Amino acid sequence: MNELTKLILEDMKPALGVTEPGAIAYAAAKAKSYLEGEVEQVCVAMNSGMYKNAFTCGIPNSSEVGNVFAAALGVVAGNAEKGLESLADVRPEDNISAKKLIEQGKVQVELSGITSRIFIEAFVRTTSGESTVTIRDSHTNIVKIVVNGKIVLDKESQEVIEENELHAIHNYTLEQLVKYVETEAIEELLFIREAYKINWELFEEGLRNPRTTFARYLLEKNGGEIISSNEQATASLLCNAAIEARVIGLDKPAMSITGSGAHGIIATMPLYAAYKVNGYCEEELLRATALSYLVCMYIKEYSGKLSAFCGCAIAAGTGMACALVYLRGGTVEMMKHTINNMASSITGMICDGGNQGCTMKGIAAVDAAYQSVDFAMHGIYIQDVHGINGNTAEETMRNMGLIASPGMVETEGTIVKIFEDKLKK
Repeated sequence: MNELTKLILEDMKPALGVTEPGAIAYAAAKAKSYLEGEVEQVCVAMNSGMYKNAFTCGIPNSSEVGNVFAAALGVVAGNAEKGLESLADVRPEDNISAKKLIEQGKVQVELSGITSRIFIEAFVRTTSGESTVTIRDSHTNIVKIVVNGKIVLDKESQEVIEENELHAIHNYTLEQLVKYVETEAIEELLFIREAYKINWELFEEGLRNPRTTFARYLLEKNGGEIISSNEQATASLLCNAAIEARVIGLDKPAMSITGSGAHGIIATMPLYAAYKVNGYCEEELLRATALSYLVCMYIKEYSGKLSAFCGCAIAAGTGMACALVYLRGGTVEMMKHTINNMASSITGMICDGGNQGCTMKGIAAVDAAYQSVDFAMHGIYIQDVHGINGNTAEETMRNMGLIASPGMVETEGTIVKIFEDKLKK
């Protein structure tokens, strides 16, 4: 299997609700799975990106939000075997039990440090014993498990990941990514169909559910049609109805990329709109999606999985924009110019966690992508000499990532402080 195909396949994962509360619930559920008896204490420590992203995020099968409730539900009803979908089987009575644990002061979360590197440590104590589960670098990557003082798993000593280690995606140029997309056997890319199946079902839930608000107005703005002749309005509808459904915690998973459901939605659903409106064939859609994913990953692996900038809009939006150029028969040079336009416009958009605001950020990302592509394909773009643009597409994407990490570390701390001040009030 081609290395790039493998990278996409390994990165695509279904996630129920926003990925961060899903990961917190998964860690807590995993720790609890080693213990019998009544829960006496739950404490989950996490990095700032995890803390921020889950702070006011909707939780599947619940009307509650946030990292504390995610941890409580994880120990009460989480199924660790389901990974990021660990809360799929939550019942109404489980919400009552989780709330009781919180009211009794048995569930706490704490900030472990200001960093974009994923870290979760879930400690659970019951009447029969205690256990600790540690996750690093990706949302489900358990590196250590300790049960009643005995080490059950320890990959930390074997998997020391250097902060500056080059990710495999960075061995490629944009031109090489496009060449791969054009030449890879289509049979090797058919697995991408699953992303559209899952994300479409999430979109439909967003339209049906009375809890959404943006979804219905986006439908109205598209003339009351799901697929209209207006490609951009259709793209915004399909993309952002799905994002809204996800961030408020509706009970349908998204297909995530780079550890984020919203990234996965932005990287795919506008392309599906282009495919339906313009009559592209499925092969073109799948190849374009592969490019969208890879460009997203290229930027995201520089910025860090969780940072203070909105990778959904910036990384996934830029990937999706390059894929639109591909679908329209554009050149690699046009893609480079599109990247310049995206870098010079929405780079720096903050991430203040997984919340309803992600819907507005998704709307801005679709608008920016369509404008960037249109200008670039008409020879209008921000030249390399300006701003953070580099001499090559690769340099520009790297610079976009560096704005987030290390560039916005202090911003991350400020966002977390604002959240903590809100709690005090």
